[in-house]
Amino acid sequence: MSVTLQNIPFPVPEVPLAFQGRIQQGRQVPKFLVSNLKICCPLPGGSAIVTFDDPKVADQLLQQKEHKIDIEECWLRVQIQPLELPVVTNIQVSSQPDSHRVLVSGFPSGLQLSEEELLDKLEIFFGKAKNGGGDVETREMLQGTVMLGFADEKVAQNLCQIGQFRVPLGRQQVPLRVSPYVSGEIQQAKIKFQQALHSVLVTNIPDILDAQELHDILAIHFQKPTRGGGEVEALSVVPSGQQGLAVFTSSSS
Repeated sequence: MSVTLQNIPFPVPEVPLAFQGRIQQGRQVPKFLVSNLKICCPLPGGSAIVTFDDPKVADQLLQQKEHKIDIEECWLRVQIQPLELPVVTNIQVSSQPDSHRVLVSGFPSGLQLSEEELLDKLEIFFGKAKNGGGDVETREMLQGTVMLGFADEKVAQNLCQIGQFRVPLGRQQVPLRVSPYVSGEIQQAKIKFQQALHSVLVTNIPDILDAQELHDILAIHFQKPTRGGGEVEALSVVPSGQQGLAVFTSSSS
């Protein structure tokens, strides 16, 4: 059985990603999670993420790594860091045909059958020897198609050779296509880091205030132009002893 390796490019999305105030907190969080237009970034305890309406404000704050924040009778010394997000640029996929499985496709839209009813009817039809089928071991609804697995690989090969079938589904005879099933696994992913232009990460925040008080003090400080700040769009604090997961989505979502 042959295995094929394919390199599939993933273009870096042009859609700007922005932190819009959603954060998950706990004592344990996973590593970076990447999806189509959502990136979940782990945050350490004693930190905060601040997102500004104007990216120039974030860039200006990053010019000075250490900041002093006035809290009545004392100062908080905190560090300002850029926030870099992982973006998938390329994946390597290994694919190989599965001799016991086939892919059934060609289902019309508006088919008045539930998923379970459709799978039952396909198993009945392709389980019959007169239709070229045999014992169905596995079945699975995929996106717009159905995978069927047979105990005997000769059955799968025979169905693929025939290719075209008219299958009774409900009150109609539906023309369906049977083709070889190819399984694939991601072997390697290439990731590059992209700076979140509107956001900064505030670290080394001492554990002397509760989360709400700290949130308000940071919001006041970072919205003052005299402190190098500007209009704050979102701000979240991760208390000491905890970890957080900041969720970045497309700014248009």
